[in-house]
Amino acid sequence: MTFPANLPRLILGSSSPYRKELLSRLALPFEVIVPAIDEAPWANELPEQTALRLAREKAQAVANIAPDALIIGSDQVATLDGEQIGKPGSHAKALEQLQRMRGRQVIFHSALCLFDGRQSQPELRIQLQNIQTFVRFRDLPDAELDAYLRIEQPYDVAGSAKNEGLGIAILENIDSSDPTALTGLPLISLCSMLRQVGYPFFSGAV
Repeated sequence: MTFPANLPRLILGSSSPYRKELLSRLALPFEVIVPAIDEAPWANELPEQTALRLAREKAQAVANIAPDALIIGSDQVATLDGEQIGKPGSHAKALEQLQRMRGRQVIFHSALCLFDGRQSQPELRIQLQNIQTFVRFRDLPDAELDAYLRIEQPYDVAGSAKNEGLGIAILENIDSSDPTALTGLPLISLCSMLRQVGYPFFSGAV
């Protein structure tokens, strides 16, 4: 991709189609590079620590390929009673997740990292933030949960609920300072970080 002369190279370090769609809403030119990192949590690592570490590792992995770019890394960890809830990967595991979470509050940690490879001072290259979203699931019977899963098939998302799709029907309440954090990329926080490094928003507007 060719970037306008007045715009820095912007890269999303993610394989997630949901994050790509969210970033597209800002109408900024960007490219995607998938970082090759191990996303397994470390032993005795707190959920928010996992999310922040992985967001930073994703950005830094891409920085090794594109050292002079602005790189966005993001990661999300869902927790119930402090225990991490990962991507189910199958119908059976997704149903088990939803059965555990129904009628209860789940905390989603959406970590965001902006790596500025143009910055000569290492201590100023990284902005890092964790945005929490508190989600209460409806207390629904197994039959409804099973039907939802067969329709939506949200097996690639933590917590088995796509709030941007039919998953909103199994949620009772969402509380967050950043409305897109739950989907995977906190855009309000990202815009603040980009402004912090002087990104020229609306530069192409007439």
